[in-house]
Amino acid sequence: MHTEPISTARLELLPLRVEHAGEMAEVLSDPALHTFIGGSPDSPEALRARYERLVAGSPDPSVTWCNWVLRQRGAPCLVGTVQATVGQHVTEIAWVVGTPWQGRGYASEAARGLVAWLRESSVPTIVAHIHPAHRASAAVAAAAGLAPTDEEQDGETRWRLGPVGPAPVPGPTGP
Repeated sequence: MHTEPISTARLELLPLRVEHAGEMAEVLSDPALHTFIGGSPDSPEALRARYERLVAGSPDPSVTWCNWVLRQRGAPCLVGTVQATVGQHVTEIAWVVGTPWQGRGYASEAARGLVAWLRESSVPTIVAHIHPAHRASAAVAAAAGLAPTDEEQDGETRWRLGPVGPAPVPGPTGP
């Protein structure tokens, strides 16, 4: 699976490049973005090193890392990221939109575009891990078709979109 551009109504999901690090460091610079995920904003240098690792790809040949930056259509600025860690049976997705662009539906739109692309690529099961108190992220997952499960990992709820199965066979009609 190769990361390729994805288009939505208002966004272009562009494959991540190391050169995006400087601008993305600014997009992701608000410490509030780390409330639920921990840590603190990366410096441009640290983000560049991280992007170099991501672009190089997973050291595990059974896993593919797909990463995109989000660009508003017709605007020169990046607004966030989406990512997919594609495994043999499960693909984990995540998203983040910079604080100045939140509340506009960009995360939901990007997540829906990503899920559609993954489905077109025959990915059977998609999951996201969301802190139970992060209502905005839960809304994004729901908008992308994922539903919460009873599973928990590291204090986060696992949301899942299961395999697309064959169409149900109609049952008998009448008595």
